Amino acid sequence: MNTYLLVKTLHILSSVLLVGTGFGTAFFLFFTNRSGSLAAQAVVCRLVKRADWWFTTPTVLIQPASGLWLAQAGGWPLSTPWLVSALLLYALAGACWLVVVWLQIRMSALADEALATNRALPAQYWHYARWWEALGYPAFVAMVLVFGLMVQKPALWG
Repeated sequence: MNTYLLVKTLHILSSVLLVGTGFGTAFFLFFTNRSGSLAAQAVVCRLVKRADWWFTTPTVLIQPASGLWLAQAGGWPLSTPWLVSALLLYALAGACWLVVVWLQIRMSALADEALATNRALPAQYWHYARWWEALGYPAFVAMVLVFGLMVQKPALWG
């Protein structure tokens, strides 16, 4: 296998891991938040946080590095419209994700504290949960659009 195909394989696999981890953890925390089980919320918050550090963070770094290498090796100028659009959408998703990570850290601490003190989750937890969910939608849509741009490579303008 040549270097280009090796990097392309890494790029594709890391994109699947990135989006799959994001969607999977969002699914579990979304429904756990509606379960009414404080113990489950504390555990799932901790695991979502862990998944972000173990899986999402490395792939967030691998994606632009491998993608920019592939663009250069494939002869695609960074000014190519589909590539510009994909990079902007990736940046949008990344900006949402950075806030979401902070929210997850806070939500996890609040859930752990509520569980340890045998109290209900505070209003701040639910405030963070609403923002966490609201930021997840544009991030997910942006990544789906990035996938479409990467596969289709449409002529958008120019």
